[in-house]
Amino acid sequence: MNTERARACFYIITHRLSAGSTGFDIRPGAPARRRRPAKFPGLRADPRDRKGRLYPFSALACAVAAGVLTGAKSLTAISEWITDAPAWALKALGFIPDPLTGQIPVPHPATVRRLLERLDGDVLDRAIGAFLDARLTRRNRVGGPAAQTNRRAVAVDGKTVRGSRTAEKSAVVLLAAMDHTGTVLAQRQIADKSNEIPAFAPLLETIEDLDGVVVTADALHTQHAHGTYLRSREAPYLAIVKKNHAKLHDRVRHLPWRDMPLEH
Repeated sequence: MNTERARACFYIITHRLSAGSTGFDIRPGAPARRRRPAKFPGLRADPRDRKGRLYPFSALACAVAAGVLTGAKSLTAISEWITDAPAWALKALGFIPDPLTGQIPVPHPATVRRLLERLDGDVLDRAIGAFLDARLTRRNRVGGPAAQTNRRAVAVDGKTVRGSRTAEKSAVVLLAAMDHTGTVLAQRQIADKSNEIPAFAPLLETIEDLDGVVVTADALHTQHAHGTYLRSREAPYLAIVKKNHAKLHDRVRHLPWRDMPLEH
C-alpha cells in the first residue's frame, strides 16, 4: 500500500467511520466492537450460501466501500486495496484474525466479485442511507442546542453515472437525496424510458424522518403531487417556478415581493 492510500485509509476509518457512528473502536491495536446488527437490518441480508462462508459479510461490504472511497474504480483495484490494507484497518473493518497465527486473511478477488454480483444494490443503498441518516441525527443531538436549532435541509437531484454508457445500454441515471452537509442519504436508479418525477416520492420514502426538514429540488420537481407528498410528511420545501407552469408563474410574479420583510 502506498503512502497516499494508507493515509486515505486511516482518514476514512478513523473519521468517516468513526467509533461514535459505527460501533467500532478503530484505533490501531484496539479491539473491534460491533454495534448490534438489528440497528441497520439491511446490512444483514447476506446473499451468500451458508456453507463455506469464510469472511463476514459486513467486513467484505465495508472493505469494498473503503476501497472505493480511497480511489479504487474497478474490481481489480478494490481487491488490491483490500490485499494491501494494514492489519489494524482490516481488523477495524471486521475481518477476523486467525486464532493460531494471529494474521488476518484477506479474500480472493473472485470472492469479492461473487459477493457484488449477488448483492441487492437497493437493499445496500437503503442500509447505507439509514446509517448515514442516523449518524447525522446523532451528530445534531450531541451537538447541543446550537446544532439542534439549525434547520436541516435535503436536496433532491438526478445525475448520470460517469462511464455507465455502453454500446448496448444507455447511461445509468440516479436520483439522490443529499443532506446539505454533503452526505447522500438515499439514491434510486431511474428506470429506462422513464424520468425522475415518478422516483421522487419513493426516494424520500426511504428517509425515516422528514418532519421539519426543508426539501429542495430543481424545477422539474415542481409538481402538485410532490407538494402534496411533502406536506403529508410535514416537510417544508422550496419549489422553483418557471413558465412551464404558466398560471402559477403568473401568480408568483405578481406577489408584492418588495413589501415582504426579509425574514419571510
